[in-house]
Amino acid sequence: MKLDILAFGAHPDDVELGCAGTIAKEISLGKKVGIIDLTRGELGTRGSAKIRDQEATSAAEILGVSVRENLEFRDGFFVNDEKHQLEIIKMIRKYQPEIVLCNAVFDRHIDHGKGSKLVSDACFLSGLRKIETILDGQSQQAWRPKVVYHYIQWHNIEPDFVVDITGFIDKKMESVLAYGSQFYDKDSKEPVTPITSKNFLDSITYRAQDMGRIVGVDYAEGFTAERYLAVNSLADLR
Repeated sequence: MKLDILAFGAHPDDVELGCAGTIAKEISLGKKVGIIDLTRGELGTRGSAKIRDQEATSAAEILGVSVRENLEFRDGFFVNDEKHQLEIIKMIRKYQPEIVLCNAVFDRHIDHGKGSKLVSDACFLSGLRKIETILDGQSQQAWRPKVVYHYIQWHNIEPDFVVDITGFIDKKMESVLAYGSQFYDKDSKEPVTPITSKNFLDSITYRAQDMGRIVGVDYAEGFTAERYLAVNSLADLR
């Protein structure tokens, strides 16, 4: 299956929190989108890996993505080395995306920055034909995505561009709330964490509103780019 967009997250729920509105919008426009989770989020304070698996499946169904896979790297302890790069290269060559979305370039959680650089490096290496990979007994062809964009997570990183997600904020929030074990629940007796507060849950919407306000729309999601963005003419800018 060839995908238009492949979104990577260090943990299940990273993609939903960072760019679910954009994904939902692109799918509505006929694009094929997939999600690859690097870990099962097994070190999360609340819930369990099994629960996160179920939540990730539900979120994928809500968004309507074509595929979702989990590479089962060690939560908190995966590194940017050849072994891990090759596993990501296999996914890039399997799905041949034009666009890759991945974690913020730096963030509060150490896995986010690590995952960001790991995926970005693998995207480059995937285009080198002398790196040989085999998946399901078949030799894979080299493939390099055209662009890699990084969504924004905990820290308020200045975006290089934003995507208008007006009309898709409800779908984004529905996919986020699929992770019921992770976020605000007034009846929960589990430990409190930075992401379990009502303020954090509310911030997902008000951040999207603020990014939208700056560009004159209701809601937006921000991304950073690894190279200059190009347009055909000034008319493409808004």
